[in-house]
Amino acid sequence: MSTFITRDGTELYYKDWGSGQPVVFSHGWPLSADSWESQMLFLADHGYRVIAHDRRGHGRSSQPWHGNDMDTYADDLAQLIEHLDLREAVLLGFSTGGGEVARYIGRHGTERVAKAGLISAVPPLMLKTEANPGGLPLDVFDGIRAGALADRSQLYKDIASGPFFGFNRPGAKVSQGMIDSFWLQGMQAGHKNAYDCIKAFSETDFTQDLKRFDIPTLVVHGDDDQIVPIDAAGRASAKLIANARLLVYPGAPHGLTDTHKERLNHDLLTFIQQP
Repeated sequence: MSTFITRDGTELYYKDWGSGQPVVFSHGWPLSADSWESQMLFLADHGYRVIAHDRRGHGRSSQPWHGNDMDTYADDLAQLIEHLDLREAVLLGFSTGGGEVARYIGRHGTERVAKAGLISAVPPLMLKTEANPGGLPLDVFDGIRAGALADRSQLYKDIASGPFFGFNRPGAKVSQGMIDSFWLQGMQAGHKNAYDCIKAFSETDFTQDLKRFDIPTLVVHGDDDQIVPIDAAGRASAKLIANARLLVYPGAPHGLTDTHKERLNHDLLTFIQQP
């Protein structure tokens, strides 16, 4: 296992496959680096070095009581990039990981970064506020927290078998394997860490972070995303990021890294290869 110790003593696990220009992946909640495996295998096979860490408190990383917030997640990502001395990296963030990438650029800039991709990502802000009327009400996230406290194992099964992959839509082809993988990754996460992360991904405002993007950026979002609705997320982010390219996947759910992996893999490769 490849691990490193952050400045606050947290041990972070990461995968590091292949060789070439580095592509760094940040995963969603409550998952782990395993959720990116289709994209990592594909890009490594096409001549890239692919790196994905388990966020603190998730997967095989240690489970600290504190630091389960976006600033710390971004600083952990920065320390990983510095630890491996990565340059000209492509940062790809899915869902919560998109927030991590945005906050990394907001706090650390793009000196080591060549391009970025936000996939089904939470920025600019998931929570409904006066300034963000298209967001989701606080009681949605309070409901997730209540479900986590009552029976988080069942919560993860319900999310995976329902809205995450769009399996609750009429005529959907349900994959028990995808459901099981989501549940397994979720149950690897620390209970406190996953609980705190709900606030981190839902209430953090990334508006100013997105305005600091000065590199080519790809925004990918499904227009049937029931977890992170496209209008308040992908479309809003694409408007805030200078010269961002928005790709809308018709009918795609939140978990399109699995359900639409062939298209996503090729779209990512094309984006990375563009001069």
